[in-house]
Amino acid sequence: MRTLLVVDAANVVGSVPDGWWRDRRGAAERLRDGLVRYAEEGLPGHPGPLDVVLVVEGAARGVEPVPGVRVEAAPGSGDDLIARLAAEAGDRPCLVITADRELRRRVTAAGAATAGPRTLYGGGGRG
Repeated sequence: MRTLLVVDAANVVGSVPDGWWRDRRGAAERLRDGLVRYAEEGLPGHPGPLDVVLVVEGAARGVEPVPGVRVEAAPGSGDDLIARLAAEAGDRPCLVITADRELRRRVTAAGAATAGPRTLYGGGGRG
Protein backbone atom coordinates (compact mmCIF):
# COMPACT_ATOMS: atom_id res chain seq x y z
CA MET A 1 0.00 0.00 0.00
CA ARG A 2 1.46 3.35 -1.06
CA THR A 3 2.10 5.93 1.63
CA LEU A 4 0.10 9.14 1.35
CA LEU A 5 2.43 12.14 1.74
CA VAL A 6 0.49 15.31 2.61
CA VAL A 7 2.45 18.57 2.56
CA ASP A 8 1.29 21.73 4.34
CA ALA A 9 2.38 24.23 1.68
CA ALA A 10 1.85 27.39 3.75
CA ASN A 11 3.83 26.02 6.68
CA VAL A 12 6.66 24.51 4.64
CA VAL A 13 7.06 27.57 2.39
CA GLY A 14 6.92 29.87 5.40
CA SER A 15 9.65 28.00 7.26
CA VAL A 16 12.43 29.47 5.12
CA PRO A 17 12.85 33.25 4.82
CA ASP A 18 13.67 33.31 1.10
CA GLY A 19 11.26 36.06 0.00
CA TRP A 20 8.25 33.73 -0.44
CA TRP A 21 5.94 36.49 0.86
CA ARG A 22 6.48 38.49 -2.34
CA ASP A 23 5.06 35.66 -4.48
CA ARG A 24 3.17 33.06 -2.45
CA ARG A 25 1.83 31.26 -5.49
CA GLY A 26 5.27 31.10 -7.11
CA ALA A 27 6.75 29.75 -3.86
CA ALA A 28 4.07 27.04 -3.73
CA GLU A 29 4.79 26.15 -7.36
CA ARG A 30 8.51 25.80 -6.61
CA LEU A 31 7.68 23.57 -3.64
CA ARG A 32 5.32 21.49 -5.82
CA ASP A 33 8.03 21.03 -8.43
CA GLY A 34 10.52 19.98 -5.76
CA LEU A 35 8.12 17.34 -4.47
CA VAL A 36 7.93 15.44 -7.77
CA ARG A 37 11.05 13.41 -7.00
CA TYR A 38 9.54 12.07 -3.78
CA ALA A 39 6.62 10.50 -5.63
CA GLU A 40 9.04 7.87 -6.96
CA GLU A 41 12.02 8.02 -4.59
CA GLY A 42 10.17 8.32 -1.29
CA LEU A 43 11.57 9.84 1.90
CA PRO A 44 13.69 8.42 4.72
CA GLY A 45 11.60 5.74 6.42
CA HIS A 46 8.94 5.98 3.68
CA PRO A 47 10.16 4.24 0.53
CA GLY A 48 8.61 5.21 -2.78
CA PRO A 49 6.49 5.32 -4.62
CA LEU A 50 4.41 7.78 -2.60
CA ASP A 51 1.11 9.47 -3.39
CA VAL A 52 1.98 13.14 -2.90
CA VAL A 53 -0.64 15.77 -2.06
CA LEU A 54 0.27 19.45 -1.68
CA VAL A 55 -2.36 21.40 0.26
CA VAL A 56 -2.49 25.10 -0.65
CA GLU A 57 -4.61 27.95 0.69
CA GLY A 58 -5.04 31.68 0.34
CA ALA A 59 -2.93 33.37 -2.35
CA ALA A 60 -1.50 30.00 -3.40
CA ARG A 61 -4.88 28.70 -4.55
CA GLY A 62 -4.82 28.03 -8.25
CA VAL A 63 -1.51 26.17 -8.24
CA GLU A 64 -1.94 23.39 -10.79
CA PRO A 65 -1.01 19.74 -10.24
CA VAL A 66 1.89 18.15 -12.09
CA PRO A 67 2.57 14.48 -12.75
CA GLY A 68 3.40 12.94 -9.39
CA VAL A 69 1.94 15.74 -7.24
CA ARG A 70 -1.76 16.27 -6.65
CA VAL A 71 -2.66 19.78 -5.49
CA GLU A 72 -5.64 20.34 -3.20
CA ALA A 73 -6.82 23.93 -2.66
CA ALA A 74 -8.36 24.35 0.77
CA PRO A 75 -11.70 26.16 0.55
CA GLY A 76 -11.06 27.51 4.06
CA SER A 77 -8.43 26.37 6.52
CA GLY A 78 -5.57 24.35 5.06
CA ASP A 79 -5.17 22.69 8.44
CA ASP A 80 -8.75 21.42 8.35
CA LEU A 81 -8.25 19.91 4.90
CA ILE A 82 -4.96 18.28 5.94
CA ALA A 83 -6.59 16.81 9.04
CA ARG A 84 -9.44 15.49 6.91
CA LEU A 85 -7.04 13.88 4.40
CA ALA A 86 -5.15 12.22 7.26
CA ALA A 87 -8.38 10.90 8.77
CA GLU A 88 -9.61 9.63 5.40
CA ALA A 89 -6.37 7.68 4.90
CA GLY A 90 -7.73 5.10 7.35
CA ASP A 91 -5.33 2.13 7.54
CA ARG A 92 -3.20 3.50 4.72
CA PRO A 93 0.19 4.87 5.86
CA CYS A 94 0.07 8.68 5.93
CA LEU A 95 2.91 11.14 6.53
CA VAL A 96 2.12 14.83 7.02
CA ILE A 97 4.88 17.41 6.55
CA THR A 98 4.34 20.44 8.78
CA ALA A 99 5.92 22.24 11.72
CA ASP A 100 2.54 23.36 13.06
CA ARG A 101 2.22 21.78 16.53
CA GLU A 102 -1.57 21.85 16.69
CA LEU A 103 -1.88 20.34 13.22
CA ARG A 104 0.63 17.64 14.18
CA ARG A 105 -1.53 16.80 17.19
CA ARG A 106 -4.66 16.58 15.05
CA VAL A 107 -3.20 14.34 12.35
CA THR A 108 -1.41 12.11 14.86
CA ALA A 109 -4.75 11.56 16.59
CA ALA A 110 -6.09 10.45 13.18
CA GLY A 111 -3.27 7.90 12.85
CA ALA A 112 -0.83 9.81 10.62
CA ALA A 113 2.89 10.20 11.17
CA THR A 114 4.44 13.67 11.02
CA ALA A 115 7.76 15.20 10.02
CA GLY A 116 9.03 18.74 9.79
CA PRO A 117 9.92 20.78 6.72
CA ARG A 118 13.61 19.85 7.04
CA THR A 119 12.63 16.37 5.88
CA LEU A 120 12.12 17.93 2.45
CA TYR A 121 14.99 20.40 2.51
CA GLY A 122 17.53 17.73 3.33
CA GLY A 123 16.45 15.94 0.15
CA GLY A 124 16.40 19.06 -2.00
CA GLY A 125 12.63 19.50 -2.00
CA ARG A 126 12.75 23.29 -2.35
CA GLY A 127 14.61 23.11 -5.63
